[in-house]
Amino acid sequence: MSKGSVVLAYSGGLDTSCILVWLKEQGYDVIAYLANIGQNEDFDAARKKAEKLGAKKVFIEDLRSEFVEEFIWPSVQANAVYEDRYLLGTSIARPCIARRQVQIAQQEGAQFVSHGATGKGNDQIRFELTCYALYPQVQIIAPWRIPEFYNRFLGRKDLMEYAEKHGIPVPVTPKAPWSMDANLMHISYESGVLENPKTHAPSDLYQMTKNPEDSPSEPDVLEIAFIKGVPVKVTHVKEGKSKDTPLEIFSYLNEIGGKHGVGRIDIVENRFIGMKSRGIYETPGGTILLHAHLDIETFTMDREVRKIKAGLGIKFSELIYNGFWYSPECEFVRHCVDKSQENVEGRVQLSVFKGQVYILGRESPKSLYNEELVSMDVQGDYDPCDASGFIKINAVRLREHNRLQGAAPKKL
Repeated sequence: MSKGSVVLAYSGGLDTSCILVWLKEQGYDVIAYLANIGQNEDFDAARKKAEKLGAKKVFIEDLRSEFVEEFIWPSVQANAVYEDRYLLGTSIARPCIARRQVQIAQQEGAQFVSHGATGKGNDQIRFELTCYALYPQVQIIAPWRIPEFYNRFLGRKDLMEYAEKHGIPVPVTPKAPWSMDANLMHISYESGVLENPKTHAPSDLYQMTKNPEDSPSEPDVLEIAFIKGVPVKVTHVKEGKSKDTPLEIFSYLNEIGGKHGVGRIDIVENRFIGMKSRGIYETPGGTILLHAHLDIETFTMDREVRKIKAGLGIKFSELIYNGFWYSPECEFVRHCVDKSQENVEGRVQLSVFKGQVYILGRESPKSLYNEELVSMDVQGDYDPCDASGFIKINAVRLREHNRLQGAAPKKL
């Protein structure tokens, strides 16, 4: 007798293919769910494989547009960067994937959902907190936290043997001994030979970006238009080519950034569960947008508002990384960030070249930049004597600091 239906977040890789068969062994009816969020995948082959392995139903959902509009764009508005370097490509994708998984579970009357996230990683938290937030009654089967599963499969060797025994085709070969996660936002690489943080990334690892040394000898100059902090159009200045839908804009920026080797990082980061991990990421389109958005934001946003908003961006990044997209605090921060973007409007021109993004210029109908006021040649309505007040206040502060520290007058 069936224990019930379970919606499995299925990728077609080694882990989830074995988990699909294992769940069937445990007596569950398995509904396989594969999200298309821009990864290079043969979805038809993945469907046939899941059906062959015994999935009761297979859902393949195209989530690319909603991934860009509802998850990547808010992250662009926030300048979301975790620990100063990581643009959160995997972290942002998980709530998008899990939301649809929950919708399918409710639609199909399934009381269980399952995933293949490791018990040592962040993804288990991101998947499960999303599921509980959106479907509180759901029961989650996390095989890598179930002793009967992880004691049976002590490593990839055991999984490979299980796959061979059950006729499960697997994509992992000795030529690529690392774990990879791909979507529209980025590709991440970790585990295997990369676990030694001193080991250099193999030259053939990168799939989304060219080596900057091998990139074109001429830059591509782009103009990116923003309204309320959201990209609404990208134009290739020389070619006159334009893209104006969210998916097209982001895909085109990935193409240009990848062509020039933009967005590669190799970092050690702090996982939410308490350990450090080494990750290699390539995020070409996201890196271009970070530079462009920072520029137009500074140009149009009040100074004091921007200071507060910068802190909110850091908090937002931590919430995304830690799996709290669907939490009251993250909803509040998103609302505040969205409010801050009301006047972030205009166009930024930039050059993409040899792994770098160079800002060339910007313009905005809501600019706070006053050319006449700032000019060294034109007085405008600014009285130079106004500066004396700032000088006096800070001179007193500095003299008091030196007195309290017992510092002697500095010799010049």
